[in-house]
Amino acid sequence: MHYYRYSNAEVSCWYKYLLFSYNIVFWLAGVAFLAAGLWAWSEKGVLSDLTKVTGLHGLDPVVLVLVVGIVMFTLGFAGCVGALRENICLLKFFCGTIVFIFLLELAVAAMAFLFQDWVRDRVKEFFENNIKSYRDDIDLQNIIDSLQRLNHCCGAQGPEDWDFNIYFDCKSESKSREKCGVPFSCCIPDPAQKVVNTQCGYDIRKKSKSQWDDQIFVKGCIHALEAWLPRNIYIVAGVFIAISLLQIFGIFLARTLISDIEAVKASNAF
Repeated sequence: MHYYRYSNAEVSCWYKYLLFSYNIVFWLAGVAFLAAGLWAWSEKGVLSDLTKVTGLHGLDPVVLVLVVGIVMFTLGFAGCVGALRENICLLKFFCGTIVFIFLLELAVAAMAFLFQDWVRDRVKEFFENNIKSYRDDIDLQNIIDSLQRLNHCCGAQGPEDWDFNIYFDCKSESKSREKCGVPFSCCIPDPAQKVVNTQCGYDIRKKSKSQWDDQIFVKGCIHALEAWLPRNIYIVAGVFIAISLLQIFGIFLARTLISDIEAVKASNAF
C-alpha cells in the first residue's frame, strides 16, 4: 500500500504504526486468552458437551476468560487492520468500542460508590449462587478456595452460608461426608503442617459456635473484601488510572489517525 502525500495533508506514519503496535498487543493477548479458555474447556469436556455451561448455577470462570479474549481479539484485529489499511470504519469501530468500555467502567465505579447497599446485595447473591455450584466446577472451586484462604474468610456472610451447598448443608438428607462442614480453605492453617489437611472442616458446624474461632475463619468474605478495599485503595486507584490512561491513549491515536485520513481524502477530492 502506498502512502498518501500531499502538500497540505498526509497520514502520519508515526501515529499509524504506533496504533498498530498498540493493537498488536491487544490482539496477541486476545489470542492467549482464547487459547487458555478453549484449553480449559477441553480439559473439562465442555467442548464435547456445551450443556455443561448452561447447567452450572454459578459462574464458570472460563466463560469470563473467553469473553475477555473475544473482546481483545476483535478490538486488536480491528485496530491493526484499520491502522494498516487506513480504514475509517474499522478505526471508528475500535475507537467507539474503547469509549463505550471506558464509560461503562466509569458507570460501574459510580454505581459502586453511590449504591453501596444495592451492590453489596448483588455481590452477596452472586457469592451464594457460586457456593451452590462449588463442587460442580473445578475452576470455580479453586477461585472460591483462593478467595477464602487469602482473605481469611468463609462464605459470603459467614460459615453458615455453606448450607446453600447440598454437600455441606446441615439440614440436607444427603449422606455426604462434608455435611455440616466447610471447605478446607475456611480452616485456620496450622504452621506445623506441611501438607494441607483437606478434611479439616469436616463436622465443624456440628460444634458450638464458640469453638469455631479456633479452627475456622468466621468472618464472611463480603466483610473481608470491604475491609480490604480501604487498605489497598491506592493500589486499586493506581490500576484504574493506568487502565484509563491506556484506553485514553488508544482513543487519542485512533481519533488522530481518523482525522489525518479524512483530511487526506478531503484534499484528494480537490
